[in-house]
Amino acid sequence: MKILGLTGGIGMGKTTVARMLKQAGFPVFDSDAEVHRLQGPGGEAVQAVGHLIPSALIPGTDPGLRKHPSGASLSRTALRQAIMADPSLIRSLEKILHPMVFAARDRFLRRCRYRGVHWAVIDVPLLFETGTDRRCNRVAVVSAPHATQVRRIAQRRSMSRTEAARMIALQMPDCEKRRRADVVIRTGLSMADTRAQVRALIRQLRSDNTREKETQL
Repeated sequence: MKILGLTGGIGMGKTTVARMLKQAGFPVFDSDAEVHRLQGPGGEAVQAVGHLIPSALIPGTDPGLRKHPSGASLSRTALRQAIMADPSLIRSLEKILHPMVFAARDRFLRRCRYRGVHWAVIDVPLLFETGTDRRCNRVAVVSAPHATQVRRIAQRRSMSRTEAARMIALQMPDCEKRRRADVVIRTGLSMADTRAQVRALIRQLRSDNTREKETQL
């Protein structure tokens, strides 16, 4: 089995590309979705992250509307505000979340191998930062012009463009991600253009499968 690493900065359109790959039949592990699950009601990371950033903890409730720790969750807005105020919190959060996400990713890959999947996709925002790219046979980076990225983040998260730019500055520069990529999918034009680039990538992946089968004959 081969692994395609899919990555890109916030607001680049990575979720859209991942959805297109999934629609084409490729199994996709969504790291962001796993983090949301871990931070959601009763999630495994809630108590540890809540201890680190108490302002982000949302107590759960039982049917009688009494506070119930097991159903607690985390406020993504409060987490974002805390990180913007103190970027050093990022490392502490990663120490809590990364082992949990990695374990879920490995379970996903084991299931894919058991099913005989040829290409599995892991959608990982911090692919290079965590060294996960070393596990991948190919890496695709989703990219868009800086102004487009800022506008998307500001609109989707109801924040100012200045705040959006500050969020981007906390991440690995897009130019560095593009430099390290095998394939760059640019999403700054139209949806049709993005779809055409994804189709080209899919043809490459399926062509690799065909050549591999021919070699084995």
